[in-house]
Amino acid sequence: MSCANESNSGCCGVRGSHLLAALGALLIVALIVWAMRHYTTPPSLTAARAAERQKHLADLRVAEAPAFHTYGWVDPAKGVVRLSIERAMELTVAAGGDPAGFRKDLIERVEKATFVPPPPPEQPSVFE
Repeated sequence: MSCANESNSGCCGVRGSHLLAALGALLIVALIVWAMRHYTTPPSLTAARAAERQKHLADLRVAEAPAFHTYGWVDPAKGVVRLSIERAMELTVAAGGDPAGFRKDLIERVEKATFVPPPPPEQPSVFE
């Protein structure tokens, strides 16, 4: 079916509008893909950014060093203390000879440290 043989010349207009709609849809999809790539691409790791990240890491390590190498109370009411890493490793190696006992002791300590007492009972309503 060619347009020259048809008495109705509307067929070429329909094909053209379909082609135009398909090209428009492809253009919209391409625009969305470009926008997503543009807005979701992280900034490149340049030397300046790497130096900034290294500085932040060094600052964090300096700030956290006392917590790693000193003793202190985490929660005195529950008897939870903070040990130095060296002492914690020594205790772990010493207790690791009996895995079942070590596991049982560890579970008991976690339950003690994370225990939340039940809420107090509700006051009775004045209508009861």
